[in-house]
Amino acid sequence: MTRAAAVIALLLTGVATAGIAQTATGQLDLRVGKLEKEMKAVQRTVFPQGAPVQPDLSAAPTSTTSAGNPASAPLSDLTTRVDTLEKSLSALTGTSEQNGYRIKQLEDALAKVQARLATLEGSGATSGTSSTSGVPATGGPASSVTPVLAAASTTPKPVTPKPVAPATKPAVTPAPAKADPARKAAVAAVEVPATGDAEEDAYSYGFRLYTAKFYPEAQAKLKEFTAKYPVTAKRWSYAQNLLGRAYLDEGKPALASVAFYDNYQKAPRGDRAADSLAWLGQALVKLKKPADACKVFDELNDVYAAKLTADQKARAAKGRADAKCAA
Repeated sequence: MTRAAAVIALLLTGVATAGIAQTATGQLDLRVGKLEKEMKAVQRTVFPQGAPVQPDLSAAPTSTTSAGNPASAPLSDLTTRVDTLEKSLSALTGTSEQNGYRIKQLEDALAKVQARLATLEGSGATSGTSSTSGVPATGGPASSVTPVLAAASTTPKPVTPKPVAPATKPAVTPAPAKADPARKAAVAAVEVPATGDAEEDAYSYGFRLYTAKFYPEAQAKLKEFTAKYPVTAKRWSYAQNLLGRAYLDEGKPALASVAFYDNYQKAPRGDRAADSLAWLGQALVKLKKPADACKVFDELNDVYAAKLTADQKARAAKGRADAKCAA
């Protein structure tokens, strides 16, 4: 090969190499442009309100280009930009997917909360109108009190007795509106106990008025007693039960049922709680509520079966027969 031919061959080789480098550069430019557009689209999706993440497109270190390889520096720079853009796009795509998954979780959680609220609102509407619960066991012997007992205190139409004296003055022995002198003298003739035990004397006086059949006067004294002394007092259960007896014997079964029920409710372990429950059943029979009376007698047997006296059992048996309770 002549010297001229060699020179021409070298020139042709340089031209071909430059053409190849330009072609590669053009392809990389296209890739870079496409990646930049895709990254901006992802950024607008992931960061609609915030500043987009700027890719790290630092310039490649300047290197000395040796003769015969003029395209190595531009290619290296473009390759670095492409790698950086691809990494940024991959990170943004992953962030977008994570955000979508979290949004889906939040939507599912919100749907569950809304479903629970709807359920609670539906159950609240029905529970607000539920039937009366059983008698509260304020230290009582059992918690299985039937709902009818709560209804027993409200079923009879209450006839509230007129106060015997102004509320600001201590209660005194009342007299009928048109008290005749003979009755007044008879009531005054009932001896007032004076043993020194104020509680026992107060109850005993009410009991004496009851046995003398001065029912209104006995009721006033017994109500005064139960208002003055606590439920834990020795004679409280006696006085409350006797108050119901005084109403029942006077022909006021509605007020009697309230008094008996209060004794069982407030002092279920009192000495006269079982007695009051038996009398409550009989008061309900007189009020023509046999079904409620039967439930009361069942309650009496469930709670106090082992403690009932012969008299209480006989009274309950008679009451069940009168109410025609099932065996």
